[in-house]
Amino acid sequence: MNRSKLIVTLSLVGVVGLSACTDPVTFQNENGEANKTQRGAIIGGLVAATVGGLAANDNKLETAVLSGAAGALVGGVIGHELDKQEAELRQTLSNDISIVNTGDRLIVSLPNDLTFATDSAQVSTAVRGDLLKVADSLVRYPNSSVQVIGHTDSDGEAYYNQGLSERRANAVADLIQAGGVPYNRIITVGRGEEQPVASNLTPDGKQRNRRVEIVVIPNAT
Repeated sequence: MNRSKLIVTLSLVGVVGLSACTDPVTFQNENGEANKTQRGAIIGGLVAATVGGLAANDNKLETAVLSGAAGALVGGVIGHELDKQEAELRQTLSNDISIVNTGDRLIVSLPNDLTFATDSAQVSTAVRGDLLKVADSLVRYPNSSVQVIGHTDSDGEAYYNQGLSERRANAVADLIQAGGVPYNRIITVGRGEEQPVASNLTPDGKQRNRRVEIVVIPNAT
């Protein structure tokens, strides 16, 4: 068996071993459910690299397999860090603040009705403590960039909503920076009424659309 075929064989054996022997405790979330993000990143990366490399010549095959394995392991580490950070934030933040883990980023959503008074960009004292806890988490997990994105409902003029969303995003970003997060990690964006998550035809939908999102994106290196 030549070297390239040996690499393919060992990679496939590794995939089978990972899928069969993964420690169920290591790959569980706080609810005791299997963590598909981490296991899928490792196994999926190895399978994709191996299968993709089968169509290539020997040198490309070896590179594809080894690169895929390394990439999958990096993805697994990132997923593990996100899972840890998510669990810690859920334990410390108020229940009114939602956290979504997409597998490659965390989205912390602050409802505007809790965060700001009507037509105001001054952060309410009710959420200042939570924002400082978010900042503390970002300081303890420094290998990420942060987007602070403001959103509004469709009431009023679009140009005014755009400006209001920008001012609110900047106000939240200022508090995160005050909590110790370096300026160069943070990007602020105002989306105005452009990206609703619910219908603007109902009061409940409008309330959901008025929000500021703190998006934590792990760095690949």
